Amino acid sequence: MHTRIFSVSLAALLLSSSMSAASSLLIRPEDPRSVLLAPGQFGAVADGTADDSAAIQAAIDRARQGVIFVAQGRYRITRTIFLWPGIRLMGYGASRPVFVLAPNSPGYQKGVGTMLTFAGARAGGGPPAGPGAPPPAANPPAAAPGAARGASAGRGFPGGGRGAFRVPFPPPDSVPPNPNITDANQNTFYSAISNLDFEIGDGNPAAVAVRFHPAQHCYLAHMDFRVGSGLAAIIEVGNYAHDLHISGGRYGILTDMTSPSWPFTLVDSEFQGQRESAIRSHNAGITLIHDTFRDVPTGIETDAQDFDRVWSKDCRFQNLRNAAMLISSEQNPLNQISFENAVLSQVPVFARFRESGKTVAGKGALYRVASFNHGLVIPGEGRTGTIGTLYSAAPLTAMPAVPGPAIPALPPTSEWVNVHTLGVTGDRTTDDTAAIRKAIEQHRVLYFPAGQYLVSDTLALKPDTVMIGLHPSATQIVLADNTPAFAGAGTPVAVIEAPAGGANILSGVGIATNGVNPRAVGILWRSGAASLIDDVRMMGPVGGNSRWESQNPSIWVTQGGGGNFTDIWTPNTNAKAGFFVSDTKTPGRVYELSTEHHVHSEIKLDHVENWEFYGPQTEEEAAESPESLSLEIASSKNITFANYHAYRVARSRAPYPAAVRVYDSSDIHFRNVRMNSEHGYAVCDQNGCGTFVRAGKFPYENSVEDVTHRLTTRERQFAVLDIPASPVAPVAATGPKPRKLEDGFFSISGAAVDRAGKLYFVDHHDQRIYGWSQAERLTIERDNPLDAVNLAFDNAGDLLVFSSAGPEGTLYSFHPGSPKSELTVISPQAAQSHPAARIILPVNYWNDGQFKSHLDPETLASKTLAKMFEEDVGTPKSREYVSPDGSVVLPAFRVFQQGPADSPTGWRFSDTLDAHGFVVAAPGDRIYVSNSSEDKTYRATVKPDGTLADLQPFANRGGECVAVDANGNVYVANGQVFVYDRTGKLTREIDVPERPIDIVFGGPDRKTLFILTHHALYAL
Repeated sequence: MHTRIFSVSLAALLLSSSMSAASSLLIRPEDPRSVLLAPGQFGAVADGTADDSAAIQAAIDRARQGVIFVAQGRYRITRTIFLWPGIRLMGYGASRPVFVLAPNSPGYQKGVGTMLTFAGARAGGGPPAGPGAPPPAANPPAAAPGAARGASAGRGFPGGGRGAFRVPFPPPDSVPPNPNITDANQNTFYSAISNLDFEIGDGNPAAVAVRFHPAQHCYLAHMDFRVGSGLAAIIEVGNYAHDLHISGGRYGILTDMTSPSWPFTLVDSEFQGQRESAIRSHNAGITLIHDTFRDVPTGIETDAQDFDRVWSKDCRFQNLRNAAMLISSEQNPLNQISFENAVLSQVPVFARFRESGKTVAGKGALYRVASFNHGLVIPGEGRTGTIGTLYSAAPLTAMPAVPGPAIPALPPTSEWVNVHTLGVTGDRTTDDTAAIRKAIEQHRVLYFPAGQYLVSDTLALKPDTVMIGLHPSATQIVLADNTPAFAGAGTPVAVIEAPAGGANILSGVGIATNGVNPRAVGILWRSGAASLIDDVRMMGPVGGNSRWESQNPSIWVTQGGGGNFTDIWTPNTNAKAGFFVSDTKTPGRVYELSTEHHVHSEIKLDHVENWEFYGPQTEEEAAESPESLSLEIASSKNITFANYHAYRVARSRAPYPAAVRVYDSSDIHFRNVRMNSEHGYAVCDQNGCGTFVRAGKFPYENSVEDVTHRLTTRERQFAVLDIPASPVAPVAATGPKPRKLEDGFFSISGAAVDRAGKLYFVDHHDQRIYGWSQAERLTIERDNPLDAVNLAFDNAGDLLVFSSAGPEGTLYSFHPGSPKSELTVISPQAAQSHPAARIILPVNYWNDGQFKSHLDPETLASKTLAKMFEEDVGTPKSREYVSPDGSVVLPAFRVFQQGPADSPTGWRFSDTLDAHGFVVAAPGDRIYVSNSSEDKTYRATVKPDGTLADLQPFANRGGECVAVDANGNVYVANGQVFVYDRTGKLTREIDVPERPIDIVFGGPDRKTLFILTHHALYAL
């Protein structure tokens, strides 16, 4: 990535049998804060024979946040090496250093054994220290209990002090096994390996070179993996990789989903000679750009009975006897498989469907696939999608010329000029503005060692200026608060400004605009189509004296700017937007952009043409971003978003209408889109350790709002949607229309109906329980501050209210119409048999286990979402709540809290709290429930212990809620209300003016379908 000094063209790769590439870092850059691993350092020998495991680990333990330079040589390892967060291994020398696993190394014969693992927390506890911290004594490779606490401050890990803490999910493939190591996760940032090769000797069939499961600004780059008879080069994936060359192995990459479930992007890489497939994946969200697959049975395969999101652009497939793509679970609505401009030679079958055996044939010995899409295809804005396959291909008469690499190379290290030799200090105290400006004027390629470079005015680049750092957290360009040039009202002022038409490169640095600089723009980019911003982090304020959305966009590409934008993370809440493009027709290509936590906009395009975004991800936090758009497109055309993930955290407590708003734009192409709200939790308590994923109730309500044409698309996960200049309005559904009964709510759900058919429901935000009947209209039943979430009735007519109050939630009851001060708290008790009682269960579930490996190291079988759902609903609960009359039982589902355990303000999650409503049934009854993480509805039988048996897929739609009428027809709320007969045949679609959240039958004859949206109540 940031050391892209030498990039091998694909044409050269096609001629290379050895697949080796030249070293991309010929000379070790000077950096006084770096660590050196070389023969003689830390006891390293680097002759390929002596065991260098301890030396490598000692060097990693010595480093804090920053770079370890590894000298050329052959470093033999005999056990797993752990790379702590924030540390980058960078090889240098005339040839790349190689980490070698000798033939027949103990521990690498069965299951899975990893040579190097990206770890989630430093052994010994605590996160890595900041730049410049004194190095600690070398830590032992195996940490004591408590080592995982360093990752507690981020997305979903338990916080608090130290003490006994078992690691929730240690890597299952360490050699030897080490239960005290935390796997890389959604809190693992900045770790990387570059210009360092791996080689696996014979007799190691379980060996994997790298376990790579981190989050932003972690990467693999400029690496050869000679896997031979080993298992794979890489197990698990995360964030970004570039210029990888993988030969041999059972697989090249073997992976589950990424730890934060963002997309993974692989660019300018090659696979050759794998025994089964180049990539085998499970829900990983893989983006492939300019990659080559040669001499393998299958290019890419998804696990049996599972799905994935795969986007391939400008890739080549040569000599594949089975298929370029093996697709599993072809009717799963979450499959999103898309290819553009694929060139294939000697690949008779382009795509094969695993379960049905159907194939998509190639077009001769040599052909081009202009486009291939399989998944939920939306025929136009405002419509629902259907699962389908689109295919456009034609034969070729000659192999087309291979394009150059997608990512421009950095200049060779011989051209780098260390700014420390030019009077630039990087000590955060000295104003380096004048010295850096002088350096820009006198030198083309500037190298910035680790440090914080304080500036007080704009750094204007020349058209060919290249600025290189090696670590965007350790190397920062920094503003002090209230810097005069950036203070007060006025026009935007850039920290770094690139000129029109330039070929500039900015790589491996962070830009910190701090808290109080209202005119600041982090980067103002007018550079041209060949320019590059790579491995750059936009930093937020370092103190508390700041205001959200008080600065200009962090990255602003404008006035003819364009180029390449790779592995960028821009989460500064003080900025107006994370990534803003305006007034340009110059092509732009964006790879693995992460923009998060902004108040109103993450990505904005205004008067833009000819841009492509591959693997972009946005995240909205509960406090900062309840009103934030993921993407806004205005007056633009010829724009593509592929493998696009718009995410709101499960902590979100407010609905928002749409992820994307489009104004006066056309020729907009969405491919492989995912919009969701979920969160993973690592939990250790008396019940043991585990990882749990819970859904939030407030993902974006809809995916795309076309404001100009007043069309709203409600499908949240789909493979294809195009926005033309003149979209065709959808035909209104026939049949009776829902009528609005009431509106003005914040967000309502949790409905239940009494014996007379009167409806009761909850507005959790306002802590109110409402009633509605034709005679009484809307009434307020209760206004107690008890966090009511879901409702049910017992036989005595008492209303049972499940609440998020208390560490485990609380169940209480009262009789409707009773004094407001009266209620009964129902305590959980040990579960026992209640043959005559009905069971209360969630109507929808979410559990995708995104932070836990699904792969069984022994069998290499992946646990599917369907299997996890079956286990979830099939596991009896040890405790239960029983209504006062004994007629209904609510199993006590485990409740998880995010935030301090002793805080009453923490967020609490469980299947019963996350559900939009309850279903009540007697043992032996058949019920219908949704698994929202699969987008499927299941039919099941209720057992006396409250578990579900005989779980059978019923419909390839599963969303917020399910209801059944007296005739056995099944109604599924998923953007609209879809009606199925008993056999699962779709018979009707009910067009609801707003997205349905909860549905239930009521009224005196139980023939009224009540439809609860966030803000209104409808009936049909």
